[in-house]
Amino acid sequence: MTAPDHASSDDFTALLSAASVEVSSDGHHLPSLQDNFEPGTDVTITFLPGDNYGRNVETASALRRAGYNPVPHIAAREMPSREALNDFLARARGEAGVRRILVIAGDVAVAKGPYRSSRDVCASGLIEAHDIESVSIAGHPEGHPFLSPASAFKALEAWRDWGRQAGIRVEVMTQFCFESAPIVGWIDELGARGVDVPVIVGLAGPATPATLTKFALRCGIGNSIRSLRGQIGRFGRLLIDTGPDGVVRGLQSASEKTKASIAGFHLFPFGGLRKSGEWRRSYAGQTPQKAQPTP
Repeated sequence: MTAPDHASSDDFTALLSAASVEVSSDGHHLPSLQDNFEPGTDVTITFLPGDNYGRNVETASALRRAGYNPVPHIAAREMPSREALNDFLARARGEAGVRRILVIAGDVAVAKGPYRSSRDVCASGLIEAHDIESVSIAGHPEGHPFLSPASAFKALEAWRDWGRQAGIRVEVMTQFCFESAPIVGWIDELGARGVDVPVIVGLAGPATPATLTKFALRCGIGNSIRSLRGQIGRFGRLLIDTGPDGVVRGLQSASEKTKASIAGFHLFPFGGLRKSGEWRRSYAGQTPQKAQPTP
């Protein structure tokens, strides 16, 4: 599913209709995905500590057969060797038709092989060698957990330059926030620094404030977690799902210059695929279409 390159106010419905979503590498969520997200949706596949990349390829292949566009994560520090990375990319392209990947450093402190960062994976030359067309990298509107703001923006500049040299589209997928202000400020800072890369805004799918707080703490979300505390104060028992409506409305109210950098949205389905799918259809005014497996 292809989204517009940039967003004006009128584009937000189309961008939300084309929002990507995340599933785990075990592939167990395929039936729920088919019930709640249309064929052609980009589906990212997590690479958590201890995952075997062979299983990730199998999940990507199953997604492709079901009519989705698989977007596997590559966790740099989980790759034990150059040979393993080469095999992963070769199989992902050959068996699952992967054309877009999401590169992260990974959650383990010590690298299992030669790659300590996402930039190390990029420098390997293997992404170009396997005809990957698009690379998504992580952006942190509320601050990178290990880099100063200046260093984090410098790293994004390096990614921009690499994409231009390699002829590969580089997109930044943001960590989720619970307020729009950090995202707007971060996008504006990108523009001020001349880092003209498309931004895919990460949204936390509907879940209870308690569930969202758990994931926020795990992912190192910063100041916008205070908005969840407000939810807790209002709803007490934490049984009412909170969706990203407020974040989207805030982005819609941003300047046209800010919105011009937004190339799409990505849903983190913390409350489950059904809730995220229902929210996306409701917000975008869609009618559900169940995916049909391809022969």
